[in-house]
Amino acid sequence: MRIVPGEVKTSLLHQYLLGAVAPRPICFASTVDAEGNANLSPYSFFNVFGSHPTTLVFSPSRKVRDNTIKHTLENVEATGEVVINTVSYSMVQQMSLSSCEYPRGVDEFAKAGFTKLPAEMVKPWRVAESPVHLECRVRDIIKTGNEGGAGNLVICEVLVMHIADAVLDEQQHIDPHKIDLVARMGLDYYCRASGDAVFRVPKPNTQLGIGFDQLPPGIAHSTVLTGNQLGMLANVSAMPLPDPSFADETVRHIMQYYASNPEEMTVELHRYAAKLLDAHEADKAWQVLLMDI
Repeated sequence: MRIVPGEVKTSLLHQYLLGAVAPRPICFASTVDAEGNANLSPYSFFNVFGSHPTTLVFSPSRKVRDNTIKHTLENVEATGEVVINTVSYSMVQQMSLSSCEYPRGVDEFAKAGFTKLPAEMVKPWRVAESPVHLECRVRDIIKTGNEGGAGNLVICEVLVMHIADAVLDEQQHIDPHKIDLVARMGLDYYCRASGDAVFRVPKPNTQLGIGFDQLPPGIAHSTVLTGNQLGMLANVSAMPLPDPSFADETVRHIMQYYASNPEEMTVELHRYAAKLLDAHEADKAWQVLLMDI
């Protein structure tokens, strides 16, 4: 499929973009209007873009359907303040309910069953059920266009951040399993960022990994190892040397059993190395693969 913006309906392009650029964190924005009436609405065009100054950006886009703007945008233009609340799995249905297009003046806190918690440095309320609240001052609003689907980039500076103690680990870091965040995808789909969905990828070697181009051809062109697994092998700072002391019962069995069939031996060694890599034992995987070079 090939899509050129402008050659398809904006509504269709919008859905393809949401499906392709995902998952997206959710900005659960609490604002008040000039009279102090509360408004609460979620936005998935959102992320953090700096820590000094602390900068968050979200975009209440112009509606594709009728080119109107959200109450949230009107409120931040009027007051210059917003509280951004994060969304955990335990509150996702309530959050979704708050996205209904209620008339101006209707309190989404009450409609969605959320508890108002006073903020410290801004007027909008915090969502008590949310695990993290970021009280923000609006620094700028950049309008990307005037047609339906155009974005309005609300650039915010964090004044104070509140984190529920219950989502912290022993090192006082946010535990992804405890905070149990959700993110937006395309159509009616969300994803849950906890449990088996969360995995670790070690940061790139600070001494520079050798890279794919330095992998021995027999490894680089493996019919078994995946790109992710080759990436783990290529992250070492120097090409490993065979370790004479390396002894592995599985390797000995493979080399004995397939001694008369070198091609099959290679496949089995690579399969075993793949299992080791999936278990994050790259050093052992290298030694297994070096047996075949």
